Amino acid sequence: EVMLTRERYRVPRLPFSHLSDSDVAFFERIIPGRVITDPEELKPFNVDWLKSVQGCSKLMLKPQTTAEVSQLLRYCYERNLAVNPQGGNTGLVGGSVPVFDEIILSTFLMNQIISFDKVSGILVCQAGCILEKLNDYLEEQGFIMPLDLGAKGSCHIGGNVATNAGGLRLLRYGSLRGTVLGLEVVLADGSVLDCLTSLRKDNTGYDLKQLFIGSEGTLGVITAVSILCPQKPKAVNLAFLGCQNFNKVLETFTTCRAMLGEILSAYEFMDEKCMELVQSHLKLSNPVTGSPFYVLIETSGSNSAHDEEKLNNFLEQVMTSGLVTDGTVATDDKKIKTLWSLRERITEALTHDGYVYKYDVSLPVGKLYDLVTDMRAHLGQRAKNVVGYGHLGDGNLHLNITTESYSHSLLDAIEPFVYEWTARYKGSISAEHGLGFKKKQFIQYSKPTEAVFLMQCFKAMLDPKGILNPYKVLPSCS
Repeated sequence: EVMLTRERYRVPRLPFSHLSDSDVAFFERIIPGRVITDPEELKPFNVDWLKSVQGCSKLMLKPQTTAEVSQLLRYCYERNLAVNPQGGNTGLVGGSVPVFDEIILSTFLMNQIISFDKVSGILVCQAGCILEKLNDYLEEQGFIMPLDLGAKGSCHIGGNVATNAGGLRLLRYGSLRGTVLGLEVVLADGSVLDCLTSLRKDNTGYDLKQLFIGSEGTLGVITAVSILCPQKPKAVNLAFLGCQNFNKVLETFTTCRAMLGEILSAYEFMDEKCMELVQSHLKLSNPVTGSPFYVLIETSGSNSAHDEEKLNNFLEQVMTSGLVTDGTVATDDKKIKTLWSLRERITEALTHDGYVYKYDVSLPVGKLYDLVTDMRAHLGQRAKNVVGYGHLGDGNLHLNITTESYSHSLLDAIEPFVYEWTARYKGSISAEHGLGFKKKQFIQYSKPTEAVFLMQCFKAMLDPKGILNPYKVLPSCS
């Protein structure tokens, strides 16, 4: 299946320079022993996690400091060599791997924690820190990261910020646009932009960091992050519930928000097809059987007795009113992790089901599941499975379609149907995955022409030669 995307979109290689021996020699002088040219060693970094797109980079650089990133980029800029910044390479839209022979600039070795202030809860660290490791470090100090996602064991915080990653805690702690307080970024020409402030309030001019949050490596390379971390909740409870239809999922959410208020930290849903897949492919067991929909509700608070009372009142209400037919509650860590894995590992289960076409959209919450139903009807027997799950509390649906193997005609049946449907209800064609390589040509379904033009102006101003993560995010100007 690999490389079909590049052929489909008929992307020509832009006139960047080709790598020479003298380039490699220069890089070796700057970062000796951290220049990778062995084709075998480069293979996994040329292919995305879904194995859906593949580049042919001949070189990977592994800087450890911002100064090194600066020197490397200055040289690439002068030589007109294209660069693909890469973190944990867990992206789902082909944004983190080369399209052609771009040099891979990996943040893998930039994994130092710079400081943590226990009074303010502000963490400053290098971009290559792994999300889960940061969370483990913070937990020892009584804090947590404000974001959590399925890829936490391998994704880097710099990549999270560059893609404005959403995930499982957004309902409670908001997006990275609010929790990231400062950034250090190296621009295309090697100049360092130090906006690594640790202030929650700073109204001095334009908020430049917002340009880089969600820019997917096209405007600058994030080298360090300052982020506001919440205190670790003393009490966490999880309810896993079964609902008979999607309307009941929605009503349960309304009731949940009203009754749980400030302790509600996650409201996730999945359909029964998702549950079948995690059971059959990953051998996970379902504690609540026989429901068309499942809901996972997490509460986090500072007083366990208070939280449990609230949760019990809520559960009594939804059970007696018939909104929920069955359910289980977890308070101990082990059971909580087991229940979360039913939701977090859906992506993994899908990859075992065949080739996966992935869509990540924001919609008015009442319309969320209609897209899945309409897509099933639209594709009929052509798809193996059409499933829907996601962050209902954020109006974010993950629509996934599986088949035995990749098919051009099936892709043509899905796209642009899925984008037209989303645009009709004023949704976003990418809620959290970004546009990357696979979705850049569809940006017009979510953004007006004037907005795209302005984005292109920012790109031209910050990266005049276009060397940073080319072929991604913005549509080709053809």
